[in-house]
Amino acid sequence: PVTASIKECFGSSQLSQFMDQTNPLGELTHKRRMSALGPGGLSRDRAGFEVRDVHNSHYGRMCPIETPEGPNIGLITSLTTYAHINEYGFIEAPYRKVEDGRVTGEIEYITADIESENIIAQSNEPLNPDGTFVNQRIVARGFNGLVDIYRVEDITYMDVSPKQIVSIGTAMIPFLENDDANRALMGANMQRQAVPLLTTEAPIIGTGIEYKAACDSGVVEMSLEDGVVTKISASEIKIKGDKSGQVRSYKLAKFVRSNQGTTINQRPVVKFGEKVKAGQVIADGPSTDQGEIALGKNILIAFMNWEGYNYEDAMLINESLLIEDTLTSVHIEEYESEARDTKLGPEEITRDIPNVGEDMLKDLDERGIIRIGAEVKAGDILVGKVTPKGETELSPEERLLRAIFGEKAREVRDTSLKVPHGETGIIVDVNEFTREQGDELPPGVNQMIRVYIATKRKINVGDKMCGRHGNKGVISRILPQEDMPYLPDGTPIQIVLNPLGVPSRMNLGQVLEVHLGLAAKKLGWHVATPVFDGANEQDIIDALREAGYRDDGKIYLRDGRTGEEFHNPVTVGYMYMLKLHHLVDEKIHARSTGPYSLVTQQPLGGKAQFGGQRFGEMEVWALEAYGAAHTLQEILTVKSDDILGRVKTYEAIVKGENIPQPGIPESFKVLIKELQSLALEVKVLNRDREEMDLEAMEGDELYRIDQVEREFDREKEKNEYMQIMEGDESTEMPVSMPGIRRISGDEMPEGFVDDEDGDDIDDDVI
Repeated sequence: PVTASIKECFGSSQLSQFMDQTNPLGELTHKRRMSALGPGGLSRDRAGFEVRDVHNSHYGRMCPIETPEGPNIGLITSLTTYAHINEYGFIEAPYRKVEDGRVTGEIEYITADIESENIIAQSNEPLNPDGTFVNQRIVARGFNGLVDIYRVEDITYMDVSPKQIVSIGTAMIPFLENDDANRALMGANMQRQAVPLLTTEAPIIGTGIEYKAACDSGVVEMSLEDGVVTKISASEIKIKGDKSGQVRSYKLAKFVRSNQGTTINQRPVVKFGEKVKAGQVIADGPSTDQGEIALGKNILIAFMNWEGYNYEDAMLINESLLIEDTLTSVHIEEYESEARDTKLGPEEITRDIPNVGEDMLKDLDERGIIRIGAEVKAGDILVGKVTPKGETELSPEERLLRAIFGEKAREVRDTSLKVPHGETGIIVDVNEFTREQGDELPPGVNQMIRVYIATKRKINVGDKMCGRHGNKGVISRILPQEDMPYLPDGTPIQIVLNPLGVPSRMNLGQVLEVHLGLAAKKLGWHVATPVFDGANEQDIIDALREAGYRDDGKIYLRDGRTGEEFHNPVTVGYMYMLKLHHLVDEKIHARSTGPYSLVTQQPLGGKAQFGGQRFGEMEVWALEAYGAAHTLQEILTVKSDDILGRVKTYEAIVKGENIPQPGIPESFKVLIKELQSLALEVKVLNRDREEMDLEAMEGDELYRIDQVEREFDREKEKNEYMQIMEGDESTEMPVSMPGIRRISGDEMPEGFVDDEDGDDIDDDVI
């Protein structure tokens, strides 16, 4: 029972989750997450507003900002920057002790119930050098979080830092105090979705917590003791310790796939012979730059309209970002092939695949597994595999050949692992697991091959990007450098954003970041502006003046196409932009013919199933409203679940013939069957009120137009059709006339030829 409960806890519990490894911040935040759901907790539908809302006891313990949007809002939260959990499982927050109106250096961790009985001063309350308060009456939090003006003598504790009330993700948003909380929530959540880029760049405008977050996330390598670098390569660093005198080896991860398909790659940042201190960063990981978290890039942006291409939060980007690989990321996908035992014998991984040309096998080794370094595209074979085929699966020709020659034709079919639709890339790794080597494999599996394909994804139209203030958007167009608006010195803007994205969203932090970024870039600064305690408006104006810009930070730009100056000055500056996990290359999808659902016979949905787009009830109303009858009929029948109709339509398209009339959709037959299963006698009648046999219609006999008869001369058919219309009974009825469908037996039932409206439609079938 102990083993079972341990297995259940780690294997199937709601709280045992697949780690978010998109970037180091996502990993760190996921480990610091708190949930009110799961065993012994609440359920989403029963949790009311009071449970989800921010409470005064959350102060310094749970972040009021970082929580998911959607059904889990307020139920899943994040631990704040300095909070920790005591031995009893309660969250404690740190406070500086205040004795007799004087702040001491002693720090005490207290729980929420103790905190509610004390009066606590803010961390930015001005102090004298001796630790006493400058003002005699100060704003503080009293009993149960009541904010009021209190006397200094009554104060018992003081906050340790302004950022103690927010989580790490939120503490990385500069000018958080100038953003609306809803947008700050989006900003904090979207930072976790940023993909690691090919080259990393720390933000010009940071908050000072980036270095600590990167070190604590565990993706950077740090030296364990003082010493000297004695050997360095891309995959290993050796450091000789000063005290111990022994050489320590640090192995670096190279192009490993993360859980989300992003790349984990470590690069040395020290040189041979360099002296290092204990705790110093010696190798950067994904999304880190010199030991600082670097989720995106500092990009020159302008807030202006450009031909409507930034309507509804869209972004116009410069082609140089594409050419210089500024926003390029590497993604690694894993594909798996298993050789199992089947009833007819074991599957075999081999290079000898039936009916496959040598050109398809050129990159496979003698075992039938693709070589590392091969460039592959959709449809290429990764692992050659054959499965034994039963006698029943043989075609009549194969059976005949075997009867004549008596040979054991290879009764195998090709079940090779191929590159899926729309994927391309380079093979970076291949792993092979077999029972002989002692690998643990699932029952019935003899051999397992894993293939890893790396793809470089450049920034593309349709990719989602965002800043750190919840200002997200989709790329609408990539302009050549020469057409972008440019600064007076000729520098082209890299991204053009819509100014209308700021006022209604109330995230002014992005504007302050842009202004300060402009000045800092010119002056060569790296600015840390901590949350609730950072640069103010005057600091930014001073920085702009020092850098030689106007006080309002605006610049007259020129149009790249004409060279003319725009009428008004434009806000220009550097904003830290992230490329998010929602990439268009992974979402784009098209289907021609593919798998169908078993019961309804309708196409499956979703990209993973190679499915179609749902054409639902409301979309049908739209077509009805426009009177698009034929489009509607085709969508509800041959494009969906009219089984024979869709085969016939495909055949007709291939042969260049007219498309036949649709039949009865499968969903209609399913509906009739469901009604019959409820003991309702439901029948389908034709216009002569005669019952129609759906079972017979399902058989191929009704629709089948034999191949031989298809080759009838069209002209001859027409003549015979006309003879029947004129009542010449002696003529034998041909079988492939338009408007007449064949039924088992030779007689045609009355009323089956439609001669009322002169078209080729069976009115009674409809």
